[in-house]
Amino acid sequence: MFGNVSEPERPDLAIEVVWTCGGINKLDIYQKLGVREVWFWRRGQLTAHVLRGEAFAEVAQSEVLPGIDLAELASYLDRPTASQAIREYRAALQARERG
Repeated sequence: MFGNVSEPERPDLAIEVVWTCGGINKLDIYQKLGVREVWFWRRGQLTAHVLRGEAFAEVAQSEVLPGIDLAELASYLDRPTASQAIREYRAALQARERG
């Protein structure tokens, strides 16, 4: 959940890591749960899907976390460790703020 939510009813964002293709349509499940946005990480890329009424639409930028560059974020996800990815991504964001 994002923001000040005392008792959340559903998540704002779900992230799916896709290793295989086919099977269950995950967006149908997230739609029934009322999740506002779903990101899929597949083959080194992040794509965002936003719930619009009764269906999801793929969008170029996140609406739940505006300003996040999904392509840049995805470029850090293949680091050997999560801590290395976090350190490098944080350093890139701080460098951008400074300059």
